[in-house]
Order: sequence, then C-alpha cells, then structure tokens
Amino acid sequence: MRAVTVSPGVPDSLRLTDDWPEPAAEEGAILVEALAVGVCGTDQEIIAGHYGEAPPGQQRLVLGHESLGRVLEDPSGTLRSGDLVAGIVRHPDPVPCPNCAVDEWDMCRNGRYTEHGIKGLPGFARDRWRVQPKFAVGLDPVLAPVGMLLEPASVVAKAWDHIERIGCRAEWKPQTALVTGAGPIGLLAALLATQRGLSVHVLDRATAGPKPALVRALGATYHTGTVDELDLDPDVVVECTGAPVVVLDAMCKVGPAGIVCLTGVSSGGRTIDFDAGALNRALVLENNVVFGSVNANRRHWEQAADALARADQSWLNSLITRRVPVGEYAQAYSATDEDIKVVLDFTA
Repeated sequence: MRAVTVSPGVPDSLRLTDDWPEPAAEEGAILVEALAVGVCGTDQEIIAGHYGEAPPGQQRLVLGHESLGRVLEDPSGTLRSGDLVAGIVRHPDPVPCPNCAVDEWDMCRNGRYTEHGIKGLPGFARDRWRVQPKFAVGLDPVLAPVGMLLEPASVVAKAWDHIERIGCRAEWKPQTALVTGAGPIGLLAALLATQRGLSVHVLDRATAGPKPALVRALGATYHTGTVDELDLDPDVVVECTGAPVVVLDAMCKVGPAGIVCLTGVSSGGRTIDFDAGALNRALVLENNVVFGSVNANRRHWEQAADALARADQSWLNSLITRRVPVGEYAQAYSATDEDIKVVLDFTA
C-alpha cells in the first residue's frame, strides 16, 4: 500500500512508497481506511531532520498525526464498519508514570510516551492503519470533509479545559479573550472561545488573505499590529505563535486575575532586552497565571469532536485551503503564505 515516509534525522528524505506493508495486527484491532491527513509545522520539522523517531527496528517513519479514516473492521465492537474515526496521537509510556497510569498521557512526566507519525509509532499517512479501541475517536458523519481537524482541535480543547480549571481557583466570570496567531490552532482556539460566549479578539500579522474574514465570520474582532497596541485587558489570552516578543507582551497585556495559556512553541537562540522584574511584579500583584499546554488526552479529543460537530461546517471547510492528492504529496508539504490548513487526500 501507499505510505508517506521519512528517515528521521535525515533532511529532505520524504518519500511516497507504493509497497509499504499492511499494518501489523499488534497496532490495534480496528482496521481503518485512510481518507485524509492534515499537514502541520511538526511534519515540516520532521522532514527537515530536526527530530522524529522511527518505530523500534525500523529505519523509516510513516508521517501523519492529524488523521481521518473510515472503519473497515472492528472485531471489538467499539465502532461499526463505515464509521468515521480519528486516531489519538500520543500513547502512554510503558513504565507508566503517575499521569500515564491514569490515561493522562498528555501530561507524561518522564518523556517515554510515543506518538503516531512523530515518535516511535507509525503515522496515519498510509492507505490503511490500525488503532486500539481506547485510542479511536468516532466522529459525527457531518465531519466527513473536515475530521482531520480533530487533532489540532483537541490541543485547544485541552487548553480551554485547563484555563477553566485554573479559573475555578476563585470567583471567575471571564468576558474577553485574546488569541494571538490566526493559524489553525489560533482559529480553532477562537472558535472554542466563541462557543463559550466570550468576546473574542484575534491578533495576527496578515492584512490580506482569508484570515480576517474567517475571524469576523465567528463574530470575533480581527487585529493587526502589536499586542501592546490593543485597547483591551483580556481575561484570557491563548498564545499560539510562539514568537518571543508576542509571548512576553501577552503576559503583560492580560487583565487582573487573568490567565495566559501558551500553546506556541518558541525556537531558542534569541535574547530580548526585557524588564523581567516588572513582569514578575505585575503577575504577583494581579494574581495572574501563565501556563503551557501541549497535546491532549481522550477527554479532550471527545470535547473537540463535540465542538467541531456543533460548529458551522462551511466555516470549518474554509480552514482547509488546499487538498492535495497523495500522488502529489510533495506539494502538500511545501508551505505557502496563503496556507491555513493543507490536507493530503487519500481518496483522490
């Protein structure tokens, strides 16, 4: 069968293989026909050789962690043939650590977790894949065109889950949310914020293209410029860029008793002249919280599936700016300035 693979650690080793072996039974009882996989920055970094880990005893790693498939067979009875399904990316470590032991693998403490298409597990960019029932998330049929958005949506579902848990430390009735960055994560974070009835503001560099209209279609307000220039003191900031200046400005901008959730991953090696003492003073005196969030456990995947099913499906479709047939795979992994979400289509 077809599979999109790389040699981890070897730059530009991306290949489409036509004779990849069928998924081994040990991978899981549920056999799935691939419909599509989403492409994200993590894939780009693996292709560039920055990281990635093949399964034990193998030289190549199948890419793809943003999955959408249709069940071919499920002897466990968890799902039915024909059901839409997505595979949860992260699996718990084998020790397990205290968090993995209670299925909170997103909070793994020892780093020995595995991840489909990233670390130690084959990805979903292949014609057929298998998954264990506990890592299979069934989807509403309405999500057939956009179900590959479930993985990034699970990331922001976790972010909002933890924001709300932190908010419960005191009487908390948030009114305003700021999302920095209008990529897929930022737009989905804004979607979940609007579903919570918040007044939502989204900041991004783009002055043209689809992003401003997508934000306004949510009923949110689109901004360009800098965080510091915004005339608001948000109760919540969801930071999705990882840009160091934006991260620091977000910490300074949040209102009293506010919460800043960092979801963007910064690259190292850059220093900024910054008054850390003033920031510390503000965080302490205003009871603010700053925390990082990555990945998701099953609870968040299910929350994300519900959020996507309740969303405007035409709006979700608009997030997908290119659908690329598998035979033209290289184009899918070549980013353009106009891209929001690119999808590798296994049905074309």
